[in-house]
Amino acid sequence: MIAGGDSLIQIHVKKKEKKISLDDVTVRLNGADITAQFLANHAARTLTGLVTGLRPGENRLTVDSDHKGKGHGDHGDADATLVNYPIEGPILSGPHEQPYACATQSFNLPAGLGNLGAALDANCSINRRVDYIYRTTANAFAQWPAGATTYPANMASTITTLGKTVPYIIRMETGTVNRAVYQITILHDPLKEAPPSWNAQPGNWNKRLIYTFGGGCIGGWYRQGSSTGGVTDNFMLSNGYALASSTLNVFGNNCNDLTASETMMMVKERFIEAYGVPAHTQGWGCSGGSYAQHQIGDNYPGLLEGIIPGCSFPEVGFATINFITDAWLLDNYFTARQAAMGWTDEQKRQVTGFLQYATAPNVAIGAHRIDANPATTSCTSVPVAQRYNPSTNPTGVRCTVYDHTVNVYGKDPATGFARRPLDNVGIQYGLKLVNSGTISAEQFVDLNEKIGGFDRDATIVPQRTVADLLAARAAYQTGRLTNGGGGLAEMPIIDFRDYNDVLPGGDIHVRYHSFSMRKRLEKANGRSDNQVMWVNDNRFGLYSNANPLLQSAILKMDRWITAIKADKRHIRQIDKVVQNKPADLQEGCYTKDATPAFIAEHQVRGPSTCHDLYPSNSFPREVAGADIAADIIKCQTKPLEQSDYAVTFTATQWARLQAVFPSGVCDWSKPGYEQQDPLGTWLVID
Repeated sequence: MIAGGDSLIQIHVKKKEKKISLDDVTVRLNGADITAQFLANHAARTLTGLVTGLRPGENRLTVDSDHKGKGHGDHGDADATLVNYPIEGPILSGPHEQPYACATQSFNLPAGLGNLGAALDANCSINRRVDYIYRTTANAFAQWPAGATTYPANMASTITTLGKTVPYIIRMETGTVNRAVYQITILHDPLKEAPPSWNAQPGNWNKRLIYTFGGGCIGGWYRQGSSTGGVTDNFMLSNGYALASSTLNVFGNNCNDLTASETMMMVKERFIEAYGVPAHTQGWGCSGGSYAQHQIGDNYPGLLEGIIPGCSFPEVGFATINFITDAWLLDNYFTARQAAMGWTDEQKRQVTGFLQYATAPNVAIGAHRIDANPATTSCTSVPVAQRYNPSTNPTGVRCTVYDHTVNVYGKDPATGFARRPLDNVGIQYGLKLVNSGTISAEQFVDLNEKIGGFDRDATIVPQRTVADLLAARAAYQTGRLTNGGGGLAEMPIIDFRDYNDVLPGGDIHVRYHSFSMRKRLEKANGRSDNQVMWVNDNRFGLYSNANPLLQSAILKMDRWITAIKADKRHIRQIDKVVQNKPADLQEGCYTKDATPAFIAEHQVRGPSTCHDLYPSNSFPREVAGADIAADIIKCQTKPLEQSDYAVTFTATQWARLQAVFPSGVCDWSKPGYEQQDPLGTWLVID
């Protein structure tokens, strides 16, 4: 899968083909001799070249050693089909979303370089541009002086991870792919080096790439966006790392992991064509940036070779949405019924599973990503006249996470809306508490009788929410629910969490999600020792590179990936990953002292030194009996049985429960409806 009409190609001539000289090899594209585009490395027996001029669609690349161009001859000849896609996309994600708002005029470059100006076309394209900035001795970036022939007097130098002291000058490339603005930054000295290329890499670069991902979700649709995951991080750049990102790799611009995967693939292709193949690529990002790392890592292995998800969730569509929509329903119920049913604040808190009840109304705000009401979903990218309104414009554009993923879920023929894999049928909210005597039988019945669900517009209604099973099947089959058994099964992971479970006022970034991802790895692979958890307090906020602990995670991940790639033993990849973990990279937590001390300890949700320091929330469905994996979209059910409860219900209460659960209650010991492994990796959605 190639975009933009060019591709860096490497041809290996096997050492056993001793009679074949690289000088005798001919390369043809669609019948035309392009051998001159390749450089020979006789020691490695490779030919490498940037092949240009690919036509749209299929192209035939042939390699032969007898100059006759027959292909598949007697001399190790070979051919390949190269499929070229438009630089505007799509490749993997299905038809482009419409409408689509360009943001080039509000995309601001650093160091006062201005914005990108008006887009050139409906795909929000711009002409590629290159700018230079440098780090000053005052610790800021400044524009490189036009026409400079000497270094600025206030230019800083930096020492890279390779131990080189170099001028701190950054080449910044900005362009568009897949309707996104992308940026690449890399150390490059324009006074001493020629413009970089795949075979003339910047000498000050440490040959490693960090791809950054941004957070958010609400409002992440129908727009290009005006921010990336960040490509001017001082710590990363000063250590010699190249950075890359795009606007569609920020979930607040694009709350769709499939489009994010596709865009990252296209940006990395551009990086390789322009700067060469990096020694490795690690992912970096918090919250929505963790969604991207987990799902790109699992579903499109090879794009990332190690990840550092921070303030993490397994994915947005299920682990996050089920958690926050349940909180919305519960907060709505308690607001209406607290006085009538005598709910204490402590009972309310325990029903949610949260360490503080304030988390429920806080995260309920985030649940509006399922809401088609433009007032609550940040639908500003869509012209007012085109926005959905159930009364005045029922066929208008719906700003929801499901409609943004319609290429995967398909449309419900009855409504024309995206199918929705959201369900709470059979869930017994507060089940563990009624059985422990924490809440009364009447409170339990009333809660489940009146909690309700969401209609197609996310209005709370008395009926429970029923998932579309075709959407549930698609979610499992395509990896929209992170399985953990794809690329993540063999990938080094540092899960970095700044602890926010008891942040005053509540916060969505609670710790149990790290354990959800761990459980999924264990279910898929039988092990999770390729995931290292680090926990510390939030004195630096969420995932700030001002945090020296997070800085060390980047350096240790670098060493980890480097060691894995240097290991040429013929053993299982997961064993290479685990055995090459740096000795000083241990799982654990940091104390809350002024100078934090590290406590090396396997992380668990139970009595331990680290858990005492940083206890983990539960969540509503776990209180209802679900597993920490949080991977069931719609539960299978079993009949109501009095023997399943530690309390006795009156006949009236039992009849009411039967009315609430006519098809039975969740049987969490069984897989969910349509629950299955993904169909594979590198899937393409038509």
